[in-house]
Amino acid sequence: MDEEAEKLVAALNRLIDGETVVPALVALGERAIPPLRRFLLEGRPSTVYQPRRWAVQALGGLGAREVLMEYLATLEPSADPQIRFAEEAVENAAYRQMARWPSPATVEFLLELSQTRMRPGLVEALGELRVLEAIPYFDRALEDDLCRSAAEQALLAIGPPARNALILSAGVRLPVGHAESASSLRRRRSVLRVLTAIGVEPEDWPRLRTLLEETDAEIVTLTATLAIQAGATGDQETVIERLISVSSYASWFLLEEITECLLAWWDAARLRVEQEIGRRMAVPEFERVSDQCLRLLWRVTRRAAEIRASTPGVNPTS
Repeated sequence: MDEEAEKLVAALNRLIDGETVVPALVALGERAIPPLRRFLLEGRPSTVYQPRRWAVQALGGLGAREVLMEYLATLEPSADPQIRFAEEAVENAAYRQMARWPSPATVEFLLELSQTRMRPGLVEALGELRVLEAIPYFDRALEDDLCRSAAEQALLAIGPPARNALILSAGVRLPVGHAESASSLRRRRSVLRVLTAIGVEPEDWPRLRTLLEETDAEIVTLTATLAIQAGATGDQETVIERLISVSSYASWFLLEEITECLLAWWDAARLRVEQEIGRRMAVPEFERVSDQCLRLLWRVTRRAAEIRASTPGVNPTS
């Protein structure tokens, strides 16, 4: 038994400075792997997860992939919800360490686990490794509140190769044949946000056009953004009409995006915006005061005038 290695591993249990032991364990080299393995695989999980997470970090630094694979493959969830929640922090740390070894064996192992587990760390590892086969897993992860951000980043990292799957997902409402679930709606919103970041091509637009018919303001606004990206000028009138319509009930964070969309196609939108302002100004004042759409359209009009006034060679009144 290596006494120095054993003492250092035991020191991981010191919450105040246990993390400082990790570099010392890595410096020991292979001598530190056996006691770290015992600490991780034979130790009892608890609500205090930091020592076990530090052990995982040390094993990653030592290149002990097989030990981490053994831990992940044999992990059994605790019946105690608090312990289970704490151990997931250790589990997630182990997944993240697996990204150190971008080999077919690593990818195969992680993909196998993805069949039955939904964890942020697993999503991050597969994303960092740019695993195209994991795109359906990332799509499912968008419905999970804990994994959504990691899944979005993973899909952004993959980029254009994920585009077709994302376009397909954007139109899939779950459960099929029933009212769409809240998690399905959040997935589709995330999908469209990722698509706006990746970008779409003109030939992609026909598969997205029907999303303009939805009632969700975020989906309509994001679809309008994609229409502008794709140069779908044949649908300008529909896009402008839908943006004006959803602006009445859109959340505050969407209003700037709606404004930018209308400004991007201002030459086509101007007449319709002016008509809508005139219609809404004809109602009693107490109704106008609470009219969110009217306020947005006034703001768009002012912004358009400011842009024209600041652009050399452009008549502000045109």
